[in-house]
Amino acid sequence: MKKAVVTLMSLSMIFTATACSSGTSSNPSGGATTAPTTTTTPSATVSASKDPVKLRMAWWGGQARHDYTLKVIEMYEKSHPNVKIEAEYAAFDDYWKKLAPQAAANQLPDIIQMDISYLTQYGGRNQLADLTPFTKNKILNVDDVSPNAVSGGQVGGKLVAMNLGVNALTSIMDFEMLKKANITPPEKNWTWSDMDAITAKAKAAGKITGGFRDDVFFPYYLRTLGQKMYNAEGTALGYTDDKLFVDYFNRSQKYYDAGSVLALDKAAQKKGTPEDDELTLGNSISSNGWSNQFIGLATASKRELVLQPMPGPDANKGLFLKPSMYWSIASSSKQQEEAAKFIDFWINDIEANKIIKGERGVPVASKVKEALKPLLSPNEIKVFDYVAWAEKNSAPMDPPNPVGSIEIEKLLKDTAEKIMYKKMTVQEGATSFRKEATAILDKNKK
Repeated sequence: MKKAVVTLMSLSMIFTATACSSGTSSNPSGGATTAPTTTTTPSATVSASKDPVKLRMAWWGGQARHDYTLKVIEMYEKSHPNVKIEAEYAAFDDYWKKLAPQAAANQLPDIIQMDISYLTQYGGRNQLADLTPFTKNKILNVDDVSPNAVSGGQVGGKLVAMNLGVNALTSIMDFEMLKKANITPPEKNWTWSDMDAITAKAKAAGKITGGFRDDVFFPYYLRTLGQKMYNAEGTALGYTDDKLFVDYFNRSQKYYDAGSVLALDKAAQKKGTPEDDELTLGNSISSNGWSNQFIGLATASKRELVLQPMPGPDANKGLFLKPSMYWSIASSSKQQEEAAKFIDFWINDIEANKIIKGERGVPVASKVKEALKPLLSPNEIKVFDYVAWAEKNSAPMDPPNPVGSIEIEKLLKDTAEKIMYKKMTVQEGATSFRKEATAILDKNKK
């Protein structure tokens, strides 16, 4: 998950898009930045080992996420005085630009925040350690985590990532802004036609609408129509009728030509943080992304925001519960067991999760979810409730994207930009995208 159109990214449906990725949320409000002085779970007991351990740990997100993650690290280091964790932090786009050369040089951080879009790329190249041995010997205890949540981190039969939480797609809206513009807020079961009308009225009132990150929302649109981005084997595109591409991008072009979404040159300057979002800045009525982004946006904007389901019809077919993000361990790490101990602490320690409060997705450990419920702020309750609603109004998630999908996502972005800039027609874009995407998938077939 990532920028909000770009980024939709959690507590995901009671515990969820990110994520734009997206992965640009910040820390929860209401006491989530104060580290408790005691812990209650076995993982928090003082480490018996005296050998010094140094771990590098990398993640993306906004400043608030950075702040609370450092507090959790401090808590862990206090109970494990032989362990020192070196933090590496960046906004979503910069994070992956930094990680790629580290991977090429076999110098990945020990603990890596991982996104589902990159899971096959890194896991399929054996750059991520198999966590299965650590789950079997209980160093990474998943007894309190559902098998479905655990399996979401598997690639090629190996558990290469630990799910940190679930989220769902949402259109985060400022209903008061809508009312001031004489726009009736949408119902839960709204449609693309409703969005068209709201977008036009918002533009007339001097407001834009949150754009759509195409690598996230084009697959969503396909799912609402019973189609998929990729076939089951990951060897070809899953939809055969290019009219679906044409219909989706005709709407995008209509919004862009009307000035109803942020111009591409301005969007390129965005950092992908909640503080930088057009909704936070008061210029947009919405920010489309993942439910875990809500806390960061609500905290940064200091306004009443609403988690609105995505438009349909058949939004329940398009919506799914998605691992918000993961912790992975580099296969090159010389401290894999110590890294696994920290991940266990993150997902199972109740006191640590009183700081995290599901900002990276609704926690996967049931005991943590139950312990947090009485402590949630009003905004956090909104996310939990939305994820709970989505759990009952969604379809199963697609398999992880195939190898080559990152190239295809870039291709989709480049094609969309050419369409918006009128360098090609939508039909030409559909034909060109299919041809080049097929070539990428063919190249990566085993």
